[in-house]
Amino acid sequence: MDTTLRDGEQTSGVSFPSGEKLTIAKLLLEELNVDRIEVASARVSEGEFNAVKSITDWANKNGYIDRIEMLTFVDGGRSIDWMIRAGAKVQNLLTKGSLNHLTHQLKKTPEQHFSEIKEVVLSAQKAGIATNVYLEDWSNGMHNSPEYVFQLLDFLVTLPVERILLPDTLGVLTHTETFEYFSQVTKKYPEVHFDFHAHNDYDLSVANVMEAIKAGAKGLHLTVNGMGERAGNAPMASVVAVINDFFKDEVEINVKETSLFSVSKIIETFSGVRIPSNKPVVGDNVFTQTAGIHADGDNKNNLYFNDLMPERFGRKRKYALGKTSGKANIEKNLQELGLELDQVDLLKVTQRIIELGDKKELVTKEDLPYIISDVLESSLYEERITVESYVLTHSKGLKPSTTVAVKIDGELYEEHAQGDGQFDAFMNALRKLYKKKRMTMPQLVDYAVRIPPGSTSAALCETIITWESKNNKFITRGLDCDQTVSAIKATQKMLNIR
Repeated sequence: MDTTLRDGEQTSGVSFPSGEKLTIAKLLLEELNVDRIEVASARVSEGEFNAVKSITDWANKNGYIDRIEMLTFVDGGRSIDWMIRAGAKVQNLLTKGSLNHLTHQLKKTPEQHFSEIKEVVLSAQKAGIATNVYLEDWSNGMHNSPEYVFQLLDFLVTLPVERILLPDTLGVLTHTETFEYFSQVTKKYPEVHFDFHAHNDYDLSVANVMEAIKAGAKGLHLTVNGMGERAGNAPMASVVAVINDFFKDEVEINVKETSLFSVSKIIETFSGVRIPSNKPVVGDNVFTQTAGIHADGDNKNNLYFNDLMPERFGRKRKYALGKTSGKANIEKNLQELGLELDQVDLLKVTQRIIELGDKKELVTKEDLPYIISDVLESSLYEERITVESYVLTHSKGLKPSTTVAVKIDGELYEEHAQGDGQFDAFMNALRKLYKKKRMTMPQLVDYAVRIPPGSTSAALCETIITWESKNNKFITRGLDCDQTVSAIKATQKMLNIR
C-alpha cells in the first residue's frame, strides 16, 4: 500500500494540489501498479476534500475505488460522513496502539476506547465502507504495554475489520524487535491480515520491512522516495528491489520495477524534495562507476555488477569522468559517443580529465568532444609563448584591470592594463607588451562561448575566438571551467600559431 499522498505529504513543506494528487494517484495505480493507495486524512480541509473527490470520481469510472483508502478517526462518525460525501469506500481507522497514547492523549480507559471504535466500525459497515484499523504507536505498545496491545487485538478480531495495520510510528524498532513483535502477533492470529508500516528514524525501515515479511506480514506501507514525517517512511524502490531479490520464492508483488525511477522523478518535481544522489535505486549516482578499476573490471566480465542492474529500473549504467576515472571510464564514454582514440591521445585526454577532477570539477560525457578537441589541438604546435601568470580584477566603480606575465622564448615579461572587461584588460596588457617588443598581434574579429549540449555540470565552457591578420583568418579554442580563463587559453594558442 502506497501512502505517499497521505503520510508522504506530511513531509515538512510538502503539499500536493488537487491536480497533482490525481496525477500521482493515477501513476501509482496504473504506472507502478501498486495494490492500494492511501490518499488523504479525513476532515483536513476543503481543498483536501476536493482532491479526494477528484480521485474517487476517477477511481469509480476506472474500477479502482476499492483500492483507494483514507485515514479516519474515532470521532463519533464525522469521518464516516466526510467519506460518504467524498465517495470513498475504504477507511483506515486510527486507534491507539499503546496504553501511553491512550492514557495521556485521549485520557480514556481501554473499555471507553473500544466502545467508540466499535461504533465507528459498525457505522462504516452500514454505509458500505470497508474498515482497516491502525494501531498507532504499536511498536511502543509492544515495548511498554503488550497486555493492552493484545487486549485491543482480541477485541478487533471480533469486528468486521479487513486488515489490521501495525505501525512503528516513531521509527524506534530494531530488526530483531520487529521480527519478535510481529511474530507474536501473527502466531496468535494466523488468519488475520496484518500490514506493517515502517518509519525510518534510525535508517532501519528497509531492514525492519524484511523482518516483518519473515514474520508473516501480508501487507507493507511504503512511500515514493521514502517521503514522510521526520526521517520519512520505508522507501518504495528499495523495498521492491529487496523483495524481488531476496524474497522472490516467498512473496509475489505486482509493482513494475521499470517504472520506479520515472515515478520517483515526477514525485521529486511535484514535492520539491530532492532525491539524494546516493539514494539506492533512484539516486542519480547509484548506477555510476567512478573508479577506473571498476570500469576496467566491467570490461573484463562485468566484475563489478550485482543483481541491481540499472535496466531493471529503466536506467543505464554510467561511467563518471574525474580524477579517479582512468582510461577505462573514458573509453566507455567514448564508445557511447561513437568515438575512438589511439592510446597516445587517450592518455592525453585522461590527463586533462584528471586535472579537472583535481579542481573538483564534474566532467560529463557531453564534455568529452570539447576536451578532445582542446587537447589534440594543443599538440599541433610548439609553445614558444606561454601566459605564465595573471591577476584579473573586477570592482564596482572601477575599471577592470589585468596584470599579466608572459614568457617569450624563455624570457619573462610583465605588463599591466585596464579595459572594459577582464578579458579586454588582458588583451590590452598583451598589446602593450607586444608593442614594446615590436611584435604584431592579429585582430580579434569574433568571440563566442558555449557549453556542451546536454551538459548540466557547467564544469566546462569553450571559448571560440576568430582572429584576422594581414594574410589569413583563423580560429582558436580554449576550454576551462572559467569563461575568462578559457578565453586566455584560446589567446595563448593564437600567440603560438599566428
